[in-house]
Amino acid sequence: MGSKKDHSEPFSSVDAAWLHMDTPTNLVVINGVMTFDRPLDFERLKVTVEARMLTFDRFRQRVREPENRLGLPHWEFDPDFHIDRHLLRDRLPDPGDLQVLQELMSRLVSVPLDPTRPLWQLVYLENFGQGSALIGRLHHCIADGIALMQVLLSLTDESPDAPWPSLPEQHKQEINLSPLARLMYPAVKTVKTANRNWRAASHLVHEGIETMFTPSRLSEAANYGTKSALALGKLLLIPPDPKTLYKQNCGIEKKVAWSKAIKVDEVKTVGYKMGGTINDILLSAMTGALRRYMENRGEPVEGVNIRTMIPVNLRRPEEANTLGNRFGLVYLALPIGIRDPLERLVTLKKRMDMIKDTPEAVVAYGILGVMGYTPVQLEHVLAMIFSLKGTAIMTNVPGPRQAVYLAGEPIDTFIFWVPTAVNIGLGLSIFSYNGDVIIGFATDAGLVPDPEQIIVDFQDEFEMLKRWGTPPDRPEYPGFEQTTLAEMCQALTRSGAPCKNRALHGSSYCRVHQPRDD
Repeated sequence: MGSKKDHSEPFSSVDAAWLHMDTPTNLVVINGVMTFDRPLDFERLKVTVEARMLTFDRFRQRVREPENRLGLPHWEFDPDFHIDRHLLRDRLPDPGDLQVLQELMSRLVSVPLDPTRPLWQLVYLENFGQGSALIGRLHHCIADGIALMQVLLSLTDESPDAPWPSLPEQHKQEINLSPLARLMYPAVKTVKTANRNWRAASHLVHEGIETMFTPSRLSEAANYGTKSALALGKLLLIPPDPKTLYKQNCGIEKKVAWSKAIKVDEVKTVGYKMGGTINDILLSAMTGALRRYMENRGEPVEGVNIRTMIPVNLRRPEEANTLGNRFGLVYLALPIGIRDPLERLVTLKKRMDMIKDTPEAVVAYGILGVMGYTPVQLEHVLAMIFSLKGTAIMTNVPGPRQAVYLAGEPIDTFIFWVPTAVNIGLGLSIFSYNGDVIIGFATDAGLVPDPEQIIVDFQDEFEMLKRWGTPPDRPEYPGFEQTTLAEMCQALTRSGAPCKNRALHGSSYCRVHQPRDD
């Protein structure tokens, strides 16, 4: 009987689709960074990764493509696996501030992981201010954001006094490689999991920000064959997104930026006063920021809608301890053309609510599964067709709702950037941690060379929503009456725009749109 390391397992077709979606101009790699106020004990960090993260077989496995590139690839154990090829140690160049870290992250986003090794990498950086930083890079074919968050949480403790993890004897290794060379040219379905670590981590996930859609509701919608057929037709017939400065051919160079931390309770308060959810408020502010950026560059914005693809979590509770990808995608049209923040918020909320009642995400997941079985060349063609229908990818991942510790030190901030696929040039990420929410922007440098300006615009838009949602302040636009989202008619007009009338008392609709009894 062969040993465990002789064993290989086939990819799921969806994971295969994400593996083959890599292009030189857009790598399907999830990038993130944690920062710490003090340096970490590197040896303790290494032991923690070995004892907890490497319990998941996937992080010791590499990809083996089938002969003639026909059929599904397999996961096989890397016979030369060594943690020192994946956990690197380096020093951030002086002055070691946020700007230097941002520039380094922007360069790394374009660096491919070594396809002959397991597709992940951690880079520990000294000289980040008085503390340190830890960069994480993992290929999307390993798992989706929800699953990878659970893996990362399994590395953490709830107390700085937690004992060192015990390291299995067979994991103890030593190697001497060049950190700089490994940094810039990295030697970088379900698995057996560390159930104890995963269960311990699962209850830490933030309750304030949830994924945008719930799997139970989507699954219920997917049970209706007619709805599924209509959703398939809609996905196939969606026309290409309009050409804007965000929708052009992508290059290799990328840029990343991130916002200052915003208190989740602050966003909740704005949402409560304006009748929207946390996601509604953040999406509205993001849309306003994208509009401002276009206006400042002389781009026409009136009547413009651009679509963002939103990953939708389809992972049921019983699948919480599995890796792999269990999400679909839906297209959400962002109303760039709407200047009025309240009208924009109403429009976004209605569009989001309409998507929630359809099985589009489940159907898209099925399409990804079919794509995974096709030859790579055909898959690239199909992926390009679907990428033409959108301009951005936007996702949110809920993190720990309280401070957690890695190698004995509290994680100060946690940021990640969603990968963009094929010819998508804009990635927007929402991440919540310890009562804060941070927005990450990843852009194609040829399209948006200064994503930090979009961050500034986003923060200005959020401040405007705060003022609008807090009486007795009045908005800057004339003719506005202090009306919350919940007080407005919830109907759409024949043109698809939100009704601007007030709802009647005790009703969700105005007099014109009152439901009629047949």
